[in-house]
Amino acid sequence: MGFGCNAAGIVGCRIIDSPRERLIAMITNNFVPCNGRFPTLIAIITMFFVGTVSAPFQSVVSTLMLTAVIVFGVAMTFLISRLLSITVLKGIPSSFTLELPPYRRPQIGKVIVRSIFDRTLFVLGRAITVAAPAGLVIWLLANIKYGGVSLLSSCAGFLDPFAHLLGLDGVILLAFILGFPANEIVVPIIIMAYMATGNIVEFDSLNELKTLLVNNGWTWLTAVCTMLFSLMHWPCSTTCLTIKKEAQSLKWTAVSFAVPTATGIIVCFLVASIARLLGLA
Repeated sequence: MGFGCNAAGIVGCRIIDSPRERLIAMITNNFVPCNGRFPTLIAIITMFFVGTVSAPFQSVVSTLMLTAVIVFGVAMTFLISRLLSITVLKGIPSSFTLELPPYRRPQIGKVIVRSIFDRTLFVLGRAITVAAPAGLVIWLLANIKYGGVSLLSSCAGFLDPFAHLLGLDGVILLAFILGFPANEIVVPIIIMAYMATGNIVEFDSLNELKTLLVNNGWTWLTAVCTMLFSLMHWPCSTTCLTIKKEAQSLKWTAVSFAVPTATGIIVCFLVASIARLLGLA
């Protein structure tokens, strides 16, 4: 379920009877890319890795690379789940039994009402409570200037040394931080920061976007590390609120935030360091 929305995946963990295993599933759910991260992954693959391939094979190569990224995320899910099960969440593995209820004719009206009010509006309500204030913060950072430089650019410059160790730059890392309300706004924030505009700009084609990124120092290593960090970083605001509700614990919400973030930092640092050590970047 996390492929559609990680928050929905967290709710889906209710069917796991074991509290220990339910927590493991909730903590590692974020390693599965949701709909908010797929556009970023697809765009980067298309711009930096598929453009050199002849037209008939571009779709095949793009599909294979995206599948590889997803499989890597699933592999990290198994790895981190294993590490958690032998360390902080030790316990005896439980069996899983799923009983199928008797078939009943669905009641269309009730299904629609429950889907809209119990699920859709509930999740959207959580998103709005964080997205609205965050949108105001992003606008203020982009439009308030000190010494002729926007606060957005100043913050990006402060983060740049650490981001460089991860194969990123300060703008990319800041975009992920400000994209906490929704993963969909990460790339628009990157564009806004690079173009030094106080509003989000939309490009007509990916070629224009690639030109902007390359002119601001993007290489194949930047693209790879951005995809890896997009795959493995903190859950979005809606997912965090859902974890808090399902786990009834701020501690496990913080752990669910910290585990994928630490994993993403370590993986990006290793990939960037090895590429630079081998002289590939």
